[in-house]
Amino acid sequence: MILSPSLLSADFSRLADELAALEAAGISWLHLDIMDGAFVPNITFGQPVIKSLRKRSSKLFFDVHLMIEEPARYLESFRDAGADMLVIHAEADRHPQRTLSEIRRLGMKAGLAFNPGTDIASLRWLAPDLDMVLVMSVTPGFSGQKFIPQSFDKIRATRAMLNAAGAGDVLIQVDGGACPENTAQLVAAGADVLVSGSAFFGHPPYDQCHQKFQAAAQAAADNAHNARCAAAALWQPGRALKK
Repeated sequence: MILSPSLLSADFSRLADELAALEAAGISWLHLDIMDGAFVPNITFGQPVIKSLRKRSSKLFFDVHLMIEEPARYLESFRDAGADMLVIHAEADRHPQRTLSEIRRLGMKAGLAFNPGTDIASLRWLAPDLDMVLVMSVTPGFSGQKFIPQSFDKIRATRAMLNAAGAGDVLIQVDGGACPENTAQLVAAGADVLVSGSAFFGHPPYDQCHQKFQAAAQAAADNAHNARCAAAALWQPGRALKK
């Protein structure tokens, strides 16, 4: 299982130290939530913060979650800031296939997110353009929410649809309420990447917390899951910037 800690729950007064601590704990991904105050009520940060973080870390894979309207306007600027993956919302883009293709053309991995109440039927047609699907297990926009139980069925349905579309190698990420206590169920349902905010940053030391997540995941992992995670572990940070 790949754990992608959500930066929003980190200590913003000492972000450089937080990045160093994540790397020391064996974390390879960092989840960055970009909110515009329109698609979701809150406003977080943008490209300048990502650029400053990229200068501090050459090892972390920047998993950038765009909770913004019309994300296609900003793809290149996020690439230039240091994003390694851009995840757009199905609800926020009128032409997701074109946007996903452009993300890949710019040298980044492409992901598509679905809100809890959004049907995943479009995956049938968009699977060839995806590296990852993000299943939101809380309503986007606020940290610290409780996990929505129906998400387990949605994760299973997503995995089944991807397999049926010949896209069994596409990762499934889950964002919202993931913790060591439900990790085994999430992995058994088909999740490969877990986003964790307060359940991770609120329980230092980070290396021990990371181990708790991994131990819980290992009991539920199957061969296909292991293969997807092993392949994703080879994704290198800064690839887009090197092109």
